[in-house]
Amino acid sequence: MKIKTLLMGAIACTALAPAAFAERGADGNVSIIYWQAPSILNPFLSGGTKDVESASLIIEPLARYDENGGMVPFLASEIPTVENGGVSADLTSITWKIAPGIKWSDGSAFTAHDVKFTADYCMHPEGGCAQLTKFEGVTSVEALDDMTVKVTFDKPTPFPYGPFVGGESPIIQKAQFENCMGAKAPECTTENFGPIGTGPFVVTEFKPNDVITMKANDNYRDPNKPAFATLTFKGGGDATAAGRAVMETGEFDYAWNLQLAPEVIQQMQAGGKGTPVAGFGPLVERIMLNQTNPSPDLPEGERSTAKHPHPFLKDPAVYKAMSMAIDRPLLVEIGYGQAGKVTCNWVPAPAAVNSDTFTCDTQDIEGAKKLLDDAGIVDSDGDGVREKDGVPLKVVYQTSTNAVRQDFQALIKEWWAEIGIESELRNINASVFFGGDPGSPDTFQKFYADVEMYANTFNGTDPQSYLANGLCDKAPKPESQWQGENISRFCNEEYDALHAELTKTAGADARAEIAKRLNDIMVENGGMIPLVHRGRLSAHSNTLGGVVLNVWDSELWNVADWYRIK
Repeated sequence: MKIKTLLMGAIACTALAPAAFAERGADGNVSIIYWQAPSILNPFLSGGTKDVESASLIIEPLARYDENGGMVPFLASEIPTVENGGVSADLTSITWKIAPGIKWSDGSAFTAHDVKFTADYCMHPEGGCAQLTKFEGVTSVEALDDMTVKVTFDKPTPFPYGPFVGGESPIIQKAQFENCMGAKAPECTTENFGPIGTGPFVVTEFKPNDVITMKANDNYRDPNKPAFATLTFKGGGDATAAGRAVMETGEFDYAWNLQLAPEVIQQMQAGGKGTPVAGFGPLVERIMLNQTNPSPDLPEGERSTAKHPHPFLKDPAVYKAMSMAIDRPLLVEIGYGQAGKVTCNWVPAPAAVNSDTFTCDTQDIEGAKKLLDDAGIVDSDGDGVREKDGVPLKVVYQTSTNAVRQDFQALIKEWWAEIGIESELRNINASVFFGGDPGSPDTFQKFYADVEMYANTFNGTDPQSYLANGLCDKAPKPESQWQGENISRFCNEEYDALHAELTKTAGADARAEIAKRLNDIMVENGGMIPLVHRGRLSAHSNTLGGVVLNVWDSELWNVADWYRIK
């Protein structure tokens, strides 16, 4: 039986709908507000959504996912498949053809050599590439000629669309970044703050953790786009201020990630200036459980590393009791309303990969207490805090500064206290928490806490690369500049072996079953406690046209098609 490449979502071959404008720059300025402020414009050095999405205005991948999860070409002329000869019959390589006439914003030609360079940059052994899982199994990337690039894998790869697809894996210019390889990458401030790109906009000024100003790319491939001559990207503040700035005052045109209570959104919409838009993808609010010891008593460079296992969070009785104590339906009600659903899973979407192994929609405080009692984890000195092997169950619980997250923290602290676990709450400015600065002690990657709460998602509808974030070798560590997406430092031999099987398995049903099992191993073994399957909720001005909310890629994926409604 002939094996063919297979996507969990269809490859879309239709062109993007034309926008309602006919002249570049005719609509003046468009203003965007992300209350998590970008700290860098190089997504290879940050896993933060706010950095990936702001960079997507400037630098682009060969292909993206549309609002339905279908793959559409951007810098490539078509999506390679077995049928069109772009993917080899033995599934060990994929060959991309670059669309003709594409230029960098400096006027130079975009070529396959830039694509190859991008792979070399991310795969450099001394680098700390935040998107390394996109290149899992890649043995070589070759520029066959100026317009053709071939990616070769170490084994048959039924889903070869990891590298150069989606907002997390764009192309950077070789001429600009060739002196920024390996350990030098974080030092290239000029390049990381102002990448030369092929996208619709060019950076004119970048103030980290504050504001980015941009202008239309004079060399953008469509001579009539973008409609806006300039773009202002404001970062910082909070979700409430961002929502009001679009829906009540009309100061901004687009506000991202309005993580607000449903009644607050309704009140803002009554202001008449803007409209909320929502959609469900794989976004999950979760509590990550540190598998390693973050104690400040340990030497710097050994904190939160595999050298020192966590003294109690690896115990199943502890992390299962912590999960049982949480009232998820209440969290959904106070935090998200219809924009949230209870979930026990790391990967709840697409539906084909949503596991039904666990139930977690009923809080069970007494059951959690009994679980800990039966494991001999008791309060021996009467201070209200249980101990395991003499170590009190006291956790530092951190997250980003956000009203909904602080509400969640307060409730979960109370619930955990009821079962004998004491929590110290910390909240960190989102620009710092998600910033990826290897010198900061407060990033979510460094994880100098016992538990931390946040949400993230992945591009596209196939979770293979996302699930690779649970592999042992993807844990952030000093040697990787603290980059890596295995935030819990989870390490499980069965998980690694099963993910290797996923990378060589064809057939949607078989791939979905493996994905569900990987999800179950992560949750069952305490890598995280899933809380809420979140819908993406953003808002746009009533005068901004062309907005198509996309839960499978960057929300700014089609900004070139935005225009001002006259």
